[in-house]
Amino acid sequence: MALLVSLFFGFVPMFLFAAIVYWFDRYEKEPRILLGATFFWGVIIAAGGAFIINTVFGVGIFLATNSEAAAEFGTVSIIAPIVEEFLKGLAVGIVFLLFRKEFDSILDGIIYAAIAALGFAATENTFYIYSHGYQESGWSGLFLLVFVRVILVGWQHPFYTAFIGIGFAIARTNRNALIKFITPLAGYGVAVAAHAFHNTFGGLIGGLEGLAAGTILDWIGWSIMLAFIIWMIVHERNVLKKNLLEEVAAGVITNTQYQKALSPWTLSMAGLSGRAASRFFQACG
Repeated sequence: MALLVSLFFGFVPMFLFAAIVYWFDRYEKEPRILLGATFFWGVIIAAGGAFIINTVFGVGIFLATNSEAAAEFGTVSIIAPIVEEFLKGLAVGIVFLLFRKEFDSILDGIIYAAIAALGFAATENTFYIYSHGYQESGWSGLFLLVFVRVILVGWQHPFYTAFIGIGFAIARTNRNALIKFITPLAGYGVAVAAHAFHNTFGGLIGGLEGLAAGTILDWIGWSIMLAFIIWMIVHERNVLKKNLLEEVAAGVITNTQYQKALSPWTLSMAGLSGRAASRFFQACG
């Protein structure tokens, strides 16, 4: 029963978070099949691979140092950020290489990165909620871990991996060969640094004070990223508005179609109102 509850609280909130991310993709919806594959890459490949690699390195550090503290620090603060961001970012890289037509803006990079990271988080949260929550402290521990993993730090993995998505997106939209090479690596570096800082900072302070300080910094970072995403959405709307005005002037679309194409409600419902309507609004972008 406890395992089922852990699975529920591990996956359902991440599905809801993924729906929020999908909703933010206002003017050029990404294919749901591709997003689903990206999510389950995070669930299986990224999370499973990270668990194996982190465990191997953790055991190796312990055997080399005979110190549990060194093994924990090395794994949590160094190995885990490097490995986890690489495996999550690999999903973004695959979309970047194989589905270039679906990857053509900064917002697209953030969307795919966040979806992969949420899949990873679903598996990781399930593991933590059950093993470190229920098995160590019973039901009270389980629900405490749900609060911490879902409410306090629920957006941590999408935040880190978003930088990788931004890096790939800049490479996708730039013709300079040097920038195409550097920006994905730079995005990965920022993701690893942010992840390592989160994993290390709270532990250095310790106790509830460390949790509180780390949570405040996390939420500040998420708020900045959210503001950036909103700015990107507004920018996309302005570009779409300009392009569609030219189409109205040329008689390609009517003024009614123009108004509908810019309507947030229409954009939210386009995928539910039939393929023809959905394709029209996607074509408008």
